[in-house]
Amino acid sequence: QVQLVESGGGLVQAGGSLRLSCAVSGGSFSNYAMGWFRQAPGKEREFVSAINWSDTSTYYADSVKGRFTISRDNAKNTVYLQMNSLKPEDTAVYYCAVKFPRYSIYRGGVAGFGSWGQGTQVTVSS
Repeated sequence: QVQLVESGGGLVQAGGSLRLSCAVSGGSFSNYAMGWFRQAPGKEREFVSAINWSDTSTYYADSVKGRFTISRDNAKNTVYLQMNSLKPEDTAVYYCAVKFPRYSIYRGGVAGFGSWGQGTQVTVSS
């Protein structure tokens, strides 16, 4: 069973940066596309970014494009989300997830993501 543990959240002022990490165990990490999602209070969970396993192509929500960067280190079974120029509206609990099935290619949407971690809180003060 695939398990995910996020870390790296915290409190930061607007314009600051944070780097989130998601450690994956229990599966063949290098063969899964990975995604980051977030959920703000009173709102539904929304897609933030995804990275493929095959060519490490990346995808971003329009709201974070140019500010966030997703990456992965297959040797460490970890996916990262570098967040720069943070805004108060980025405040949310951030989750990582695996895209099933193994070897599937992410091309958009939110279908197929599962094995959610516990999330890490990101709070951006104005």
